[in-house]
Amino acid sequence: MKIFKNIGIAAISGMMFLTVPSVATANDPGGCYMVTSSGKTVSLGTLCGMTTAPSSTPTVFKIPIKRRIGKTPIIDVTFNGSQTFEMVFDTGATGILITQKIAQALNFQASGKVKASIADGSIIELQTGRVLTIGVGGAVVNNAQVTVAPKAKIGLLGHGFFEKYDLKILKDQIEFYPR
Repeated sequence: MKIFKNIGIAAISGMMFLTVPSVATANDPGGCYMVTSSGKTVSLGTLCGMTTAPSSTPTVFKIPIKRRIGKTPIIDVTFNGSQTFEMVFDTGATGILITQKIAQALNFQASGKVKASIADGSIIELQTGRVLTIGVGGAVVNNAQVTVAPKAKIGLLGHGFFEKYDLKILKDQIEFYPR
């Protein structure tokens, strides 16, 4: 199945980045779940001993900014609980874009494609699919939709990751406040 979407381009310090519209909203069912053969996500929180009682004080995840490209933060992002890569924290990107290097390290299996228009006006086709988990500090998104940009040198972490958080970008850190 082919999905046709327009994809924007962002330039940071002379580097070109694709900004990918969200093809599907990342599903974050919590830390204990299963996906049925029909693709439905089922929470297993009670079986795993997880409580769902709301905390009286919301958790704030404080993520250190490693450096910046121009004025845009670069942070460490952990995939599948074990592999960490630097990514641009891009509040203007709708999705999550990973590099070919990240895709290879994760043994990424594409499940779809998206057509993108790039800066020179040409149309390219990019692979899309899901990764088990993407984490930044204690904030984690499960079963996240990502797009692979084979020529990108660094990935982009956009709204597909942090859409359920209010954000505060400070000089040396980013704070995630669950909604």
